[in-house]
Amino acid sequence: MTTVIGVEGVNKTFKIHHERNQSLKERLLHPRTGRTEIFQALQDISFTVDAGETVGILGHNGSGKSTLLKCICGVLQPTSGEIRLRGNLAALLELGAGFQVELSGRDNIYLYGTMLGFSKKRIDEIFDEIVAFSEIGHFIDTQVKFYSSGMYVRLAFAVAVNVNPDILVVDEVLAVGDERFQAKCIDRIRRFQQEGRAILLVTHSGDQVRALCDRAVVLDSGRMIANGDVADSLKIFREALMRDNVAHEDVGNTGEVSIDAVTTASGAFDVKTGAAMRFDAHITSATAYSGNLVMEIFSQGGVLVSRTDRMGSPVNLRPGANVVSIEIPNLPLLDGVFDINLGVVDERGSNVIAWSEKIASMQVSYGGREGGLVELGTLIRQL
Repeated sequence: MTTVIGVEGVNKTFKIHHERNQSLKERLLHPRTGRTEIFQALQDISFTVDAGETVGILGHNGSGKSTLLKCICGVLQPTSGEIRLRGNLAALLELGAGFQVELSGRDNIYLYGTMLGFSKKRIDEIFDEIVAFSEIGHFIDTQVKFYSSGMYVRLAFAVAVNVNPDILVVDEVLAVGDERFQAKCIDRIRRFQQEGRAILLVTHSGDQVRALCDRAVVLDSGRMIANGDVADSLKIFREALMRDNVAHEDVGNTGEVSIDAVTTASGAFDVKTGAAMRFDAHITSATAYSGNLVMEIFSQGGVLVSRTDRMGSPVNLRPGANVVSIEIPNLPLLDGVFDINLGVVDERGSNVIAWSEKIASMQVSYGGREGGLVELGTLIRQL
């Protein structure tokens, strides 16, 4: 495979000035006042992205994701290390990045297209497609400063995907806008994948990484702590979040919690559509702990089929070994293999205390010929 993004030994440092004199007079009279701190935003980052590959970048706030993407896109220069690109790149780094707010949407289309190296003639040819995709034709001649956040994203994404880049870089912008437009953007990303383009996707959503990415890179405090299979990287990402929760939320006082295994009442993970199914989660807790149990079921394609309510599945764990059962009276899944994730979160549902990615898989058999993920049990009557 042809490597289109090569990141080798990249470091990025920033100088942070504390208590610095603001006026020129104060700086002349007190030149030594103030303190400078060196902040290491990225530390020895190395990975590659091949043509046709979709790579997710995961990490909590402040982990260095956006800084890394800005270095890849040339907005920032690394302090040391090397970044190599092969082919033209279109980037959606953050809301409205690259737009001139005093210009209209029309002018910004031509400006952004020119920045990507396209001639006016070429932009003329794709202009109508860009406007149609963005769905803001009525406001295309309005100054961008009057756009809502959703309109910003629509226009930026429409330009980026319609200039047909070899590499598409997307930084969290899919979190803005309505669900229908998000689905439209994801459909376009899937088309890019089919066309063999490279995509670098930064997101906080593990679901999006599962559904879209071939591989995932995880950053933590500027360091790369994972680079590989999506399931393995998501497990490491969850573990990093758990360490942060212990440090910042003081949930460690409750004691360590671990999810050891999942078994079934029948002893097998083969089941027929519509049958009853009971899972037994084996959980060890160092002390008594009250929280909520989360169970996720994913298709092999990474589509989230079901997730228990983080606030509606309370568990009261005793010190030592615990068994918590999850019962599904009528399993509605159709033919296929489905992966199971299990986690324990705090009572507010916001902090992950323990998590196990792909702790089990189940094979569902369906007697009918229909395709899909679930059987709705629809009742049809002629009136």
